[in-house]
Parts: sequence; C-alpha cells; structure tokens
Amino acid sequence: MSVGSGTDEPGREVDPDDEWGVAVIATVGRQLKLRREAAGMRAGGFGVAVGYGEDLVHKIEGGKRIPRREYPEKADEVLGADGLIAATWEDVRKVRYPKLVRDLATMESRAVGLLSYGIHSLHGLVRTEEYARALLATRRPALSEDELERAVAARMTRKAIFERTPAPELGFVQEEVTLRRPDGGAGWCCADSSNTCCRSSCSDSSNPDDCVEVAMTPATVHIRDSQHLGGPRLAVESAAWATFVAWPRAVSPRV
Repeated sequence: MSVGSGTDEPGREVDPDDEWGVAVIATVGRQLKLRREAAGMRAGGFGVAVGYGEDLVHKIEGGKRIPRREYPEKADEVLGADGLIAATWEDVRKVRYPKLVRDLATMESRAVGLLSYGIHSLHGLVRTEEYARALLATRRPALSEDELERAVAARMTRKAIFERTPAPELGFVQEEVTLRRPDGGAGWCCADSSNTCCRSSCSDSSNPDDCVEVAMTPATVHIRDSQHLGGPRLAVESAAWATFVAWPRAVSPRV
C-alpha cells in the first residue's frame, strides 16, 4: 500500500506465538491511541492525515497489525510527538521479522567471529535479495507473498553485521556447486555493492571443466581458471570489464 491511498495493506499480522512481538505491538498501538485521543482526533480523521484507512488505524492501535516504517514517522509528525513515536520503529522493525530469524540476527550481532561452510547454498550473509527470494520461494509448504517478503527482509537485515565496529572476523567456505547454481539471476552471489561478487562461467565445449571464475569488487575484477586455482590470475578495472562483457552483445544482439 502506498501512503495516501487510504486503503488497507496486505497482512502484516503479529505472530501469536511471538510473545515479545505481541507485547511490543500492543504497547505501541496503545500509545498511538492515547496520543491520538489526547490530540482530539478521531480514527477516521487521523487515518486521512497519515494516509491510511480507518480500519487499519484501529488494527494498529489494537495491536493486531504491524505498521510499516512510514506509519510511526507520519504519526509522530501529525501528533507533534517530537520523535517519541518515530523512535518506536526500532522495536517495531524487529517484530516484522520471523522470531527464529530475529533470534539468529541477535546472536550474529554479538558474535566476535563467524565461520561458515556451505554445501547446498550460499550463506545468508552473502546472499543478494534476489538470491534469497529465489531460495525462499521454493520452500514447502509455500510461503504467502507477505511471509516471503518478511523472510527476505529479515535476511537482508542480518547484513548489518558488516557495518559493526569493531568488525567481527568472518569466513565463508563454499562448495563449488553453490557458486555455479544461478539462483536469483544475475548478481546471484553478490553480498552487496560493497562486497565481493563471485560467478563461474563455462564454455559450450564438450569439456565441462572449461570454466573461469570471476570475483568482482567495486573497483577491480579478478579472473582465474577454476581448474587451476593456484595458477595465474588476471585483474582488470571494473569499467574495463563492463566494456569487455558488453562488446559481444553490441556486435551481435543474439549473443
């Protein structure tokens, strides 16, 4: 839902088994209602002011629905709360993610070191949003659209570990098959724009071992023979590499 539509958004229901989450959303909703009533505003008028439907206002105030980020920010502005309502987002944000993922993110945020060995897929910390969505979409029983988006968002939030100071010691060992599987399309194993992105590419010859590996960073692209990992390596500027890979399509659109 976009702000200003005045309609309800898809379900962002509180998990009834998440006791902490239920308590947070109930408390935030109660404070919103008290401040709205103290300002002399009815739910309908308040909904118009913040760009949400009256039904959703009642659900949020009743602790039945998890608001999006713009809701507490807009409510803070409309009610003149001087940042007190907007500050609740820090806890509300955590409730929007599944409890198990939230607990894992908490442990990772406190870790001084993390070493992962992956044999089936890339570790959650080095997945792009597209890669994470592609994997989660294969889950059975299938996730609803809203559950899928919440799960993807939770995994992306875990990347805050890269911004910690002091930074933890991180190590990721991946079986080659996890790098060859193109889940999520182009850029499928990039951690993000500031981290390394790895890809494998094989020729169409009868020898499946004719492959090269490419590791990309914002400034430099590194290339090596996947069958001779200790052999010579080539490093080129990212701009030059982009020109190089674009050339075949430029001269032959069918490539």
